[in-house]
Parts: sequence; C-alpha cells; structure tokens
Amino acid sequence: MATLSEAESIEQIVETFEFLDDWDTRYQYLIELGENLPPMPAALKTEENWVKPCMSTVHVAAQLDPGQSGLIRFQGDCDTAIIKGVLAVLIDLLSYRSLEEISNMDVDSLFKRLRLEEHLSPSRHVGIYAIVDKMVERATALVDGQ
Repeated sequence: MATLSEAESIEQIVETFEFLDDWDTRYQYLIELGENLPPMPAALKTEENWVKPCMSTVHVAAQLDPGQSGLIRFQGDCDTAIIKGVLAVLIDLLSYRSLEEISNMDVDSLFKRLRLEEHLSPSRHVGIYAIVDKMVERATALVDGQ
C-alpha cells in the first residue's frame, strides 16, 4: 500500500473540502466521515486512550501495522458526530506512517486551510488539538514499548 506524503495527504483533504460548496455541506461531510469510521473495540476504550481535555468522550489507540514494519495505524471513537468526523480525518491522515512522520505532521496547516477555527467553537478547537496530542502520545508509547 503506497502512502501519500504529508503534503499530498493534506492537499487531498483540502481539495475535497474545497469541492464542497459551503460550510453546511462540509459539516455534513465530516459527520458522514465519522459515521463511516470503523467501530473501536470496547477493550481499547481505556483510561490511557482517553482524550481527557476534549469535551466529547474521545478515545484513540495506536497499533503497529502488521503488514508494514515500523508503521503505525490508529483506531478511535467519539460520542459527538462532528468531532468523530474530525477524528476520522485525523486517523486517515496519521495512519500508516512512522512515529517520526506522525510527530512531525503539520496538522495546524491542515486545520488552517480547512478553516476549522472559524466554524468550530474554541472548546472544540482545543479538543481537536488534544486528539492530535493523544495520537502522538499513543504512537510514542507504542514504539517505546517495543
């Protein structure tokens, strides 16, 4: 499986959002992405995978991809539709990458280009960055635990 570069991945996400006419359509698209997120096993909804700073209940787990040495993939779940959609975007963007790639990913650039801060409340915006931090933390713990 060929993984797109960070720039290609971000560009692909931005192009998809720009194709959609307005924020209401983009909002609905995010909700649909969240609805299509594969279910997260209950066993992974642990304290260590819980994104505590997020107002929504969010869990994120990192696992090594068995088919690709050193690459990490993520699973996650959220109890609110819009944040679950953002989580789906982040899982797609950060999965199947090395710890170094995950740690160095410029998600701030993505969020600015999608103009999320203009359309989500400040508390949700803080929660989104907390999700990214948790993804990096879980990937680091996974690699350090090998």
